[in-house]
Amino acid sequence: MVRGTRGNGAEGSARRRSATQSVTLRDVAERAGVSSQTVSRVLRVPDEVSAPTRERVERAIRECGYVPNLAARNLASNRSKIVATVIPSLSASIFSETLTGLSSVLSPAGYQLLLGYTDYDDELEEALIRSLLGRRPDGFVMTGAIHRDSVVTMLRESGVPVVETWDWTDSPVDLLVGFSNQDAMYAMVSFLHDHGYQRPCFVGSLLEGDHRSLRRLDGYRRAVAEFWPDSPERVVDAAPHPLTLESGATLLDVARSAHPDADVLVFATDVYAGGAVLAARSRGVRVPEDVAITGFGDFELSGMIQPGLTTVALPNATIGREAAELLLRRMRGEPPEETAVDLGFEIRRRESA
Repeated sequence: MVRGTRGNGAEGSARRRSATQSVTLRDVAERAGVSSQTVSRVLRVPDEVSAPTRERVERAIRECGYVPNLAARNLASNRSKIVATVIPSLSASIFSETLTGLSSVLSPAGYQLLLGYTDYDDELEEALIRSLLGRRPDGFVMTGAIHRDSVVTMLRESGVPVVETWDWTDSPVDLLVGFSNQDAMYAMVSFLHDHGYQRPCFVGSLLEGDHRSLRRLDGYRRAVAEFWPDSPERVVDAAPHPLTLESGATLLDVARSAHPDADVLVFATDVYAGGAVLAARSRGVRVPEDVAITGFGDFELSGMIQPGLTTVALPNATIGREAAELLLRRMRGEPPEETAVDLGFEIRRRESA
């Protein structure tokens, strides 16, 4: 004798199926008492379905535990609805505001972010982009505007819309939203010169793949050569230290030991600079009386520590939103109003300098 399954009708049918396979569109339709085409319309264009029918279908979806097969749908439409996003680091969530800005525009349009990071390694970036292209994203958002020639060739040959961010170049791969790291650091050093500082010391990563830090160093050197042409070079390489507040404390000691005459430490990132400010008091170092400290980025912590951090303020979230808007237009086949958007920067003065 075969024991029957409790339940009947659509409910029993859905339960029997769920024991061996995924719930289907037809299961949802049977449960809601509508056609499969109606369920499909609710999923694709819900505004075209009457409210009572839409609510009935949505309730059936929840009760059945139905999950749409996006892979099949995307294969049919030749769209993945994925935007690949490449950042250099996950440390300290430096790029979180930009990612939030991206998501705030792309998610309502039905796109999901696929995130990868390079750890400031050009070889890893190339391997990552090749892997991400194999997943057929509809668009790419890149951090930085310096890449290997092979990477540029891959991206251009793929035909996938690309937005580069957080930097500036005269020859972008496709679209560009950012600012000049060189000009921003030059402006910071110019600000320090105008406020009477004479012996700046740059503290930042000299890692070959950390192109934005190296461009900030270029801006620093250009300003020093202009304002203090006879000054010895004061530069501390932060690359051996992880991108953490704790490293900022260590770098404060390293910089003051290597260049005891420096009257201002010019950090290439707020992460290190914030750590240095927080550690100064425990070391008996008065900021800015004994040594001033500046940062780059204007992260949330920068305005909360004491003394507040003087820094280069960047439009982090706006970079993400603008990049997403440009990318959406390109993915929809619409010509963007402009292909390069310079969002600029601002010197934000607080008590540390």
